[in-house]
Amino acid sequence: MKALKLSNEQLIFYIVFGVFGILPIFLNGNLAIMNILTMIMLYAVVATNWDLMMGYAGIFTFGNVAFFVIGAYASGILAMSLGISPWLTIPIGGAITAGIGVLISLPCLRLKGAYVALITFALHMILEPFLKSDMGRAIGTGGAQGLLSIPPLSIGGYTFSSLQPVPWFYVAFGLSLVSLYVTHRIINSSWGLSFVAVRDSEPFAKSLGLDDFRVKLMVFGIAAFFTGMAGAFYGHFVGILSTRVLGLDLFLLLMVMQVVGGMGKFPGALLGAIIVTFANEGLRAAGVYRLVIFGAIVVAVVVLAPDGIMGAILGGGKGRRLDRFRRFARRAFGKETSEAGDSV
Repeated sequence: MKALKLSNEQLIFYIVFGVFGILPIFLNGNLAIMNILTMIMLYAVVATNWDLMMGYAGIFTFGNVAFFVIGAYASGILAMSLGISPWLTIPIGGAITAGIGVLISLPCLRLKGAYVALITFALHMILEPFLKSDMGRAIGTGGAQGLLSIPPLSIGGYTFSSLQPVPWFYVAFGLSLVSLYVTHRIINSSWGLSFVAVRDSEPFAKSLGLDDFRVKLMVFGIAAFFTGMAGAFYGHFVGILSTRVLGLDLFLLLMVMQVVGGMGKFPGALLGAIIVTFANEGLRAAGVYRLVIFGAIVVAVVVLAPDGIMGAILGGGKGRRLDRFRRFARRAFGKETSEAGDSV
């Protein structure tokens, strides 16, 4: 019988989720800690899919928090206005977000670097006034008041309660596990190798016949879908939504998670979400000095481990990833492509 071999990335991934899966047994339903663990699971989804865009595909985007909020509002409006079960509105919210993500990506795909960042950040900036506007109220956003009394999840006559955090955690755990597992499979598939090739050497990727337009469109759609689902779950978990979620606090927190974990280093965003969330909560007692201390810790991590925690663990770099893509291309396209790859 063939022995099961796990890479270092897979081993860390399964260990982290294995530990998180049994933590509620030892916490006895501690409300504060369980809520933090639930948010870590959601942050891991958003940060990982943001890293899929920036770390793997090289798309410098600032629109992922907007995707999170769009998914949250879409699911909340559908559940409140049409009475649809949250179990259906969560994936529908993800699908709506993916559609918007693809539309937003269209003007971005022929641009690079800071120009893409500006367009996607424009979505972030425009979203708040839209949600508060008369047009936003017309579709059920609640305007400046936001959404109140978003229905919680329920199953078999049991309604999830904020006073019983364990069921909420395990749904978030399942969502995070599935999202990160799918993302990992994508990263290690021909799709993922195409993302990396377009990022590292776009001319080389085009010489192999890769359509960079299609590759980038795919990245936007996948990342927006899972980010929207995480936002949709968040809306039902907290029960209320307002445009405060679009503030810089969440934006910066998610960016720091990627940097600390290691961009383009799966599952670095997961480790970053754990470390940064606990550090952020632990430093609240420091009051006004919290951001100063937190910033100093981030600077120290960046200086000591410029490729993040996963980069320090795994090592490697751009050259190794490009060599990996060349090997894949040779198998897929044959000898002629091999010679083209060697000449790059």
